[in-house]
Amino acid sequence: MAECMIEADGIELCTESFGDSSDPPILLIMGTGASMLWWEEGFCRMLAGSGRFVIRYDHRDTGRSITYEPGRPGYTGSDLVGDATRVLDAYEIPAAHVVGVSAGGACAQLLALDYADRVLSLVLISTSSAVPGAGELPSPTDEFTRFVSSAHVDWSDAESVIDYLVAYACMLSGGRRPFDETAARSLVRRDVERAHNVAAARNHDVLPAGELSQAPLSSIAVPTLVIHGTADPMFPLGHGVALAEQISDGTLLALQDAGHGVERADWATIVPAILEHTAADHAG
Repeated sequence: MAECMIEADGIELCTESFGDSSDPPILLIMGTGASMLWWEEGFCRMLAGSGRFVIRYDHRDTGRSITYEPGRPGYTGSDLVGDATRVLDAYEIPAAHVVGVSAGGACAQLLALDYADRVLSLVLISTSSAVPGAGELPSPTDEFTRFVSSAHVDWSDAESVIDYLVAYACMLSGGRRPFDETAARSLVRRDVERAHNVAAARNHDVLPAGELSQAPLSSIAVPTLVIHGTADPMFPLGHGVALAEQISDGTLLALQDAGHGVERADWATIVPAILEHTAADHAG
């Protein structure tokens, strides 16, 4: 299906759906500064081809959604959580299975806490607790810290941005598997060329939190599948373990040698796990 622009509360968001709208709905929420392209089309079609109605969308300041002046976002983190409900409303979906990766996983947790009636189940990938009280968690790896503290990028130069984002993707992959730079560069180039203003994505790094839930993760009442790579350099595996332990109906699927994100090498594991988790007899 072609991209579809929706408008709610004066906010324009770019969305795209896959599959039959009568099938169980899955809403995909991407991470910080990342457009919906990072939910790759092949991944979405694998889910849709097995009887799910899949929706992906561009966050504000990514892709073709509303864009604000770099360094001056006109919204908060809680607004991004609310955007998920705006997408569901536009598709006339009362409640959906919600799959979030990285910061999108935090957004999914907050959605389940603050808009519980809109969430049928959760899948949390490469993420950490969105609320206080998780206890002591492992720090990012030295490789991650070195990269974020030393990488340079000229956001006015598309080629510089592409080189930076490819290097970032390589570092996030965790270093235990071969990295497909050609595929990564192709995806990054499409993302950069498609964006209204790729520099605006940095706004996600300076967002005020807004009015976010302070409820404990144990109050999440829906079945939750936590998927986490054992080589995640941003959120080492202990983050995923803690999530699965704190959420009352949480289970953990560890991906051996996987890094941070939804890697093509893991689709054959992740997709069946999501399908099983979102099956009517499982999700309840």
